[in-house]
Amino acid sequence: MRAAIRHWHRLLLGICVCAPCLSPLPAVADDVLRIGSKRFTESYVLSEVIAQTAAPHARVEQRQGLGNTAIVFEALKSGSIDIYAEYLGTIDLEILRHAAPTSLEQINRELAPSGIGAAVRLGFNNTYALAMRAGDDNGLRNISGLAKAPGLRLGLSHEFLGRADGWPGLASRYRLPQKPSGLDHGIAYEALAARQVDVIDIYSTDAKIRQYGLRVLPDDAGYFPRYDALLLYRLDVERRFPAAWQALRRLEGRISEADMIAMNAAAELEGKSFTEAAKSFLSPDAGKAPARDGLWRKLFDDSLWRLTREHILLVLASVAAAAAIGIPLGILAAYRRRLRQAVMALVGVLQTVPALALFAMLIPLLGAIGTLPALIALFLYALLPIVRNTATGIEQVPHGLRLAALALGLTPRDRLLHIDLPLALPVILAGLKTASVMSVGTATIAAFIGAGGYGERIVTGLALNDNDMLLAGAIPAAALALLTQWLFEQLEKRLLPKMHVD
Repeated sequence: MRAAIRHWHRLLLGICVCAPCLSPLPAVADDVLRIGSKRFTESYVLSEVIAQTAAPHARVEQRQGLGNTAIVFEALKSGSIDIYAEYLGTIDLEILRHAAPTSLEQINRELAPSGIGAAVRLGFNNTYALAMRAGDDNGLRNISGLAKAPGLRLGLSHEFLGRADGWPGLASRYRLPQKPSGLDHGIAYEALAARQVDVIDIYSTDAKIRQYGLRVLPDDAGYFPRYDALLLYRLDVERRFPAAWQALRRLEGRISEADMIAMNAAAELEGKSFTEAAKSFLSPDAGKAPARDGLWRKLFDDSLWRLTREHILLVLASVAAAAAIGIPLGILAAYRRRLRQAVMALVGVLQTVPALALFAMLIPLLGAIGTLPALIALFLYALLPIVRNTATGIEQVPHGLRLAALALGLTPRDRLLHIDLPLALPVILAGLKTASVMSVGTATIAAFIGAGGYGERIVTGLALNDNDMLLAGAIPAAALALLTQWLFEQLEKRLLPKMHVD
């Protein structure tokens, strides 16, 4: 029994020490130009164009695939990123919530109090549009015709469904009766080709429009404004990085619609990386880039160790913190029956919030993206199995042993340390194992807010509809989950047999 107590004390001490120390929070460096992007091909490519243009003049760091407009703009406001490529119509109608398009000067006046500016029109207009299969003989000639075809299945991107300048306003303007379903933009073209949907939303510079031979429906009521691409940036960028900012200003009007389509095609159709696609535009004489690597090379590329380190640290730090808080909460729930329902209800409700929604909600609350909100979200998700198993394990201690402890004159503290916790250890370890394995999977979603890990590959694979890249992220995550389970089983074999040794 004494041996079990010693092992228990070491385990609990290790958890408490690791909780504050394992957090991989990066220090924010004022001399680094942080560049963000949304989660679609063109935004990734433009992020690379910005980075390669600025790199000779400043240290750059990219935080790609951060999610939709709300997340990336919040990251800009909070200073987690310094600059990213945005679209005039999106700033006007989605960010500033104007009822009608306004001038760039007015936009800058309204952004200035937040320390943000919009400048450097890149030269192309990437407007929203609706598209159908070219071979469908349905008599539709424009968007107005959709009002007469209520049976058509619309598959629209999730951001478009919720944007102020997206589906709600479009449906109202054209009086459209359809009830669209949400569809990730990365797989929308394939879903349309497979006849799973009949109409999708597209960007006018998408390379796949021509590849799939789609028919773009004219916006005959003039609903969509111009979406001229430009740079949205923190106003202090000009002061902090004067040489890099002057280089970025030279991008004004330089990227035509044809150029952007070509870069998107290089990434989506020719198998080039986002870096290579941007380089083919900025340095057209650099030579032909190699085709996209296969699964094996993507799985074991140079980023594997970095992603593994980020993923493991996210899981270790969040589970350690959850154990340090969850085990005492479980003890409280077991000893105070009146509080049990409240404690279990609280940690149970946290599990019902979708992971990505929780990540997104934490960004404005914390004023940051990346590791910090990811750690807090993973910590909250890990609480339930730890709290529940701790309380259950203590409650399963035989009543006779407690009476014997009382007869021997043990205090409640002594009974907890010498009787309840050692006997509950198998159940508590099972809860820690469940929380750890769950966290390995949930941590992949953290890449959607720039926290890194194996999910970074999954996000990129979704943007490109690249199955090899998806597997290159999913396989290591699955392997890590199996390894985590095996390590806990070995820990149980080492600790639990000692419980029977006096």
